[in-house]
Amino acid sequence: MKDRKSKAKLIILLGIIWVIITLPLPWIVNNPEVSESQFNTILGIIGIMSIPFIVLGVAWTLKPELTT
Repeated sequence: MKDRKSKAKLIILLGIIWVIITLPLPWIVNNPEVSESQFNTILGIIGIMSIPFIVLGVAWTLKPELTT
């Protein structure tokens, strides 16, 4: 049971790190030409594009033999 909890925590941590790293926030937030609706659209697109990579990370964490 403890092993499953640690794997779940690791998977959640990796997913959060991936989403944070992929956000291009500095050039969006500091740019006065980007409106709030554009900002929300960009965040949505980034979130949707991150899903396959998070799933790959989860799969590779659960079954490392898939990487070979």
